[in-house]
Amino acid sequence: MLPFECFQCGECCSYLGYVHVIKEEYGDYRFLVHNNYTNEDTPVTVDPDKLGLFDDKSIFTALPDACPFFRFQPGTDKAWCTAHLTRPDICRDYGCWRLLILDHKGRRVGRIMNIRTLCSENALLTKIWESCVEEHKEPDDRKWEETMTRILRNAGYTVRR
Repeated sequence: MLPFECFQCGECCSYLGYVHVIKEEYGDYRFLVHNNYTNEDTPVTVDPDKLGLFDDKSIFTALPDACPFFRFQPGTDKAWCTAHLTRPDICRDYGCWRLLILDHKGRRVGRIMNIRTLCSENALLTKIWESCVEEHKEPDDRKWEETMTRILRNAGYTVRR
């Protein structure tokens, strides 16, 4: 798998309240988290430098289905896992995307996931993907990404790795 760099957009955690549920609270910011999909329980502790952030529950007004440990830094658009040091394995293993696709205004219009799959609701991007991108079967990941980046940039998109 390719290296993954988190840009702290928060997309991955915005709906994880469906997956991760606090099963028990032990006090001192220690919890037992239950994964509704895998049925696994994981003990987590809020990171010492994020206690104040964790105490602010206002995120759930806008994102009621967010992970119980997900927060935005006030005054910024940076997302944080307040239990990052002890987060469940499923969170440790997650890589959001390998290529992020932005339109000419800098808005995200699609993501290419690690399995070389496009996730997008943008009709034009989907058409480009289906007509010319999907046919490239290059086995080398780096070369494949370079080709996809070139094709998408030639079509007017910005691509972030």
